[in-house]
Amino acid sequence: MDIREQSISLNGLRFYAYHGVMEQEAVVGAWYRVNLTIRTDTGAAVRSDDLSGTVNYAHVVSVVKEQMQIRSALLEHLAGRIAQALLDTFPTVESLTVTVIKEHPPVDAPCLEASFTLTVSGPFFRQ
Repeated sequence: MDIREQSISLNGLRFYAYHGVMEQEAVVGAWYRVNLTIRTDTGAAVRSDDLSGTVNYAHVVSVVKEQMQIRSALLEHLAGRIAQALLDTFPTVESLTVTVIKEHPPVDAPCLEASFTLTVSGPFFRQ
């Protein structure tokens, strides 16, 4: 079998957190969602049905949860921290896409959500 493309996705991870530019957001908080697409070589897991051949997405969730508990003013910074933490924790990750969604942001119009998406490659983003 010739595996051409492979990715692990986690969508709709939901957290209550205290991110935002305004001081009130640090007190009141808001609901956030995180979507992830992780590109890594899972060929060993496809062939063997063994967790050691892939990225454990339960562990991915714990890394994201930890980052969500650290306050950021900007969604951009939060997404970057999540991406860096995942790259640091899972060295087999080739690239990943992180989308952070803030539900009902405090803006002067009805707004269901604000979001930021970041795609990074391991060698490019790692420092």
